[in-house]
Amino acid sequence: MKKSISRRTALMGLGTTIALPFLESLATAAPAAATTAAGAPKRLAFFYVPNGVNMPAWTPSATGALKELTGTLEPLNAYKEYVNVMAGLTCDKARANGDGPGDHARAMSSFLTGRQARKTHGADIRVGMSADQHVATVLGDKTRFPSLELGIERGQMAGNCDSGYSCAYSSNLSWRGESTPNAKECDPKAVFDRLFNGTDPKELAEARAKRELYNKSILDFVMEDAKGLGATLGSGDQKKLDEYLTSVREVEQQIQKAKDANKAATPKPNMPAPTGIPSVVQDHMRLMADLMVLAFQTDLTRVATLPFANEGSNKPYKMIDVPEGHHDLSHHGNDAKKLEKIAKINKFHMEQFAYLVSKMKAVKEPNGTCLLDNVMLVYGSANGDGNRHNHDDLPILLVGKGGGTIESGRHIVFPKRSDTPITNLYLALFERMGAPAKSFGDSTGVLKI
Repeated sequence: MKKSISRRTALMGLGTTIALPFLESLATAAPAAATTAAGAPKRLAFFYVPNGVNMPAWTPSATGALKELTGTLEPLNAYKEYVNVMAGLTCDKARANGDGPGDHARAMSSFLTGRQARKTHGADIRVGMSADQHVATVLGDKTRFPSLELGIERGQMAGNCDSGYSCAYSSNLSWRGESTPNAKECDPKAVFDRLFNGTDPKELAEARAKRELYNKSILDFVMEDAKGLGATLGSGDQKKLDEYLTSVREVEQQIQKAKDANKAATPKPNMPAPTGIPSVVQDHMRLMADLMVLAFQTDLTRVATLPFANEGSNKPYKMIDVPEGHHDLSHHGNDAKKLEKIAKINKFHMEQFAYLVSKMKAVKEPNGTCLLDNVMLVYGSANGDGNRHNHDDLPILLVGKGGGTIESGRHIVFPKRSDTPITNLYLALFERMGAPAKSFGDSTGVLKI
């Protein structure tokens, strides 16, 4: 009879906690809610891109089973069996509905809430709880972190950013309550420390001081525990543990590399300490993707959000030969050259998302599954075409098989005349996560997917 060993969840050391991935050598006591038949938990993440997209370059040529993906979606070709392109969904509360201009602020704030933002740039902001936080409220006690809010572009939390709407609306995707946005963390080092440092403040400070003094890796503080665990593992799990610790170290090295580069580029000694944010936006996006994968892999959280930029962002993308601002280009007036540049930005974002998908595909889970089999990733925008500022027929992807509960590899078109709320999709995802709700935001029923 196979010996039953209590499920270990972490390697421990001075000021350090390294959560472990699933290891078959250790007996599993998986929580009943939100787990697959194979015993792996389901995870849910939301990704947001601003200013809409070039829809002709986005939309597959035919409905039904996905053929070869082209245009903006081409980077996902290798994973199309996991992809659902969902057309015809609407975010009605991003529309004016009598409130006049402000489509960008409304788009970001209503995308996950399905609520109309109060038009104000004062302290009396109000919109609603977001979909990620609904799940976090139900399942948050099952993981160390109820949710993880990541970001690439910092934003203001007050002031007038869009036609009388507070900057909080266009800068925040996740909302804990109707007047409480969840500020995203854009510094990879801060995210890494949050995920892998211990909980004792005294030990935490001591460990950080030692690491900086002796240029040590966070793994150096848990190696004794790792060696002890290794003696109990089979060869396959030992290899899996080694690969996982290597991936943690690689992320740590990337963060240190960014920190060193920023330090070298900071000539004034009275400047704030380097943050560890890479100067190259692609590196920044991929590092955040790595951190999300590690958090899901080790069941530190089951819910995450990652907007690639704030709504209305006018960031240029010189690295792909687009020096103009993104928002300026989105008002393209059907100019072919501007549309081509918007498509380049859209594809750049998709390439970074495809990187994350590839990392999830590589993570092995129980019974021959991979992380991508057990996640549900919603990618898209509450703006359709940036020039029209329409909020119907949105560019939405659902990637992942939700523990075998989602038939993927399709281009699904919902009737435009029905104005199907995107919140109907969230109700379907809530059910799969073990956090069902009768309604959410402006939902009208559970979407059949």
